[in-house]
Amino acid sequence: MTGVPLIIAFVIAIVIMILLISKLKVHPFLAIMAISLVLGIIAGIPLVDKTLEDGTKVSGLPSVIGAGFSGTFTSIGIVIILGAFIGTVLEKTGAALKLADMVIRLVGEKHPQLAIELMGWVVSIPVFCDSGFVILNPIRKALVKRTGVSSVAMTVCLSCGLYISHVFIPPTPGPIAAAQTLGAGDNLLLVIGIGLLCSIFPLIAGLIYAKFIGKKIKSADEVGGANEIVKTYEELKAEYGKLPGGCNALAPLVVPILLMALSSISSMAKWTGWIADGLAFLGTPIIALGVGTILAIVQLGTSGKMKEFYNMANETLKTVGPILFVTAAGGVLGKVISSSDMVNFIKANAGVLEAMGIFFPFLLAAILKSAQGSSTVAITTTAGIVAPLLPVLGFTSPVEIALVVMAIGAGAMTVSHANDSYFWVVTNFGEMQPEEGYKTQTLMTLVIGIAAMIEIFILSLIF
Repeated sequence: MTGVPLIIAFVIAIVIMILLISKLKVHPFLAIMAISLVLGIIAGIPLVDKTLEDGTKVSGLPSVIGAGFSGTFTSIGIVIILGAFIGTVLEKTGAALKLADMVIRLVGEKHPQLAIELMGWVVSIPVFCDSGFVILNPIRKALVKRTGVSSVAMTVCLSCGLYISHVFIPPTPGPIAAAQTLGAGDNLLLVIGIGLLCSIFPLIAGLIYAKFIGKKIKSADEVGGANEIVKTYEELKAEYGKLPGGCNALAPLVVPILLMALSSISSMAKWTGWIADGLAFLGTPIIALGVGTILAIVQLGTSGKMKEFYNMANETLKTVGPILFVTAAGGVLGKVISSSDMVNFIKANAGVLEAMGIFFPFLLAAILKSAQGSSTVAITTTAGIVAPLLPVLGFTSPVEIALVVMAIGAGAMTVSHANDSYFWVVTNFGEMQPEEGYKTQTLMTLVIGIAAMIEIFILSLIF
């Protein structure tokens, strides 16, 4: 199957998957895997590996499913495990509470949602949003206990901040690749500046939506009333006695972020030699979080809790196991879609959308994002399609091309749902059910995507 029937089949499959998970209470892993298998058969993916007459090898459906599952583990599995272990240590040693106190002193108790949103926005400039959420989640949870604000609102704010810079601001790989493809590779500072500017509307819209939805939905980790939450925080603080020092508490989080940032800077500046190789190695998320894990173990030692090391590691693995498998299932769905003819059909019919001007790259990226799940893939694929059309669309100056990069980024976060690993990271670490994830993460990405596109359109009229 190809063309419009395949698009219709995909939409129906997503609706059925949502109903299976939210209404019939089928476990997300089983629902996503079943839909992926059926959709792969309908899409015409071969049942077995084949070699065509011209020598081209075509993967069969079992191979596609295996590649999608293992590929997700390769890209984010170890990151989730290490990040979650760091979070466990920060919680058990009282370091998360110390960090929460530091944040509150910085912005005041009245603005914790804004604080966590801006924290995520800054962190995700050099760090992938998946990793950033795992790293910053302990601070989010401690701030919820510290201030008594909605856990859901804090989850949405953190996810929002991370997502915006992930798609807008180099040195994140997506925006860099789009800038290079569209001919703005020599104007990365301009792209960064426009990305900072285009973050304003979505950051405001995300904050407003987070506060709104936080009043409607309660997550599993929320306690009945605000007074009870504050009391819990004070009791926890009393249990730890003296909290770790600020530098000691920050090290497991900040050092991995700095390593990844330095690696991104080295890549962007095109450094060479052993220093560049060393930074590239240390800046790989797995290695960077490995360094953070070592620093967390040191923190355990200085807190006199090394005897709890084994139990903490065991507890972490039990917690992240379900997250890993559901996330991997989402990767399978994305791989099935990308292995079908859907993306090729969208590329072949891109001309229909050209008359939309600056909204064309936004809509194309949004279609690709919703179809296959990865924002980075949506950005790079859309950039490749749009690049030869820039003169036709009337975008030729450096500022105009930078705005096209932003429009692609805005589309690439519209929307995050079950085929996106980030959806499951946010939903599970935020302790929400999948149906709550659709009302929070999915709708939030729709809100900030539209808000970003409104700002980009206004800027396109000015520039």
